Amino acid sequence: MNAMTGAIEGASPGSAAGSLTCLIVEDSRVIRRISRHIVESLGMIALEAEDGQQALTACDAAMPDLILLDWNMPVMDGLAFLRALRARPDGATPKVVFCTTEYDADHIREAIAAGADEYVMKPFDHETLLLKLQLIGILA
Repeated sequence: MNAMTGAIEGASPGSAAGSLTCLIVEDSRVIRRISRHIVESLGMIALEAEDGQQALTACDAAMPDLILLDWNMPVMDGLAFLRALRARPDGATPKVVFCTTEYDADHIREAIAAGADEYVMKPFDHETLLLKLQLIGILA
């Protein structure tokens, strides 16, 4: 989401029907750019949000198939976003993968308990994300 205009970055009106969409929720522009590159290389349409509140707004506009979610963000952190998402009537639909530097067992348990489908440590690469997405059934 563009912080200046509030528009969802990466929205592609001419996208092919049936393409999977991935919402990247991350406050770091660099990490969003790297994540976008990986997601697009896997054939998905990438959308972006800088925090949990922008991500909820993006989900209101169009629920994505997959959400890559950072834990530590301003405005609304990843855990608060995930709890708000899963509380919605349509909130069980997207697969959610936490992508974070928080690596202790308590964080992982808390994320899974809140409704995360998987957890990956930053920095991650193409192969690591591909494996996680295959594990949760997003990609074959």
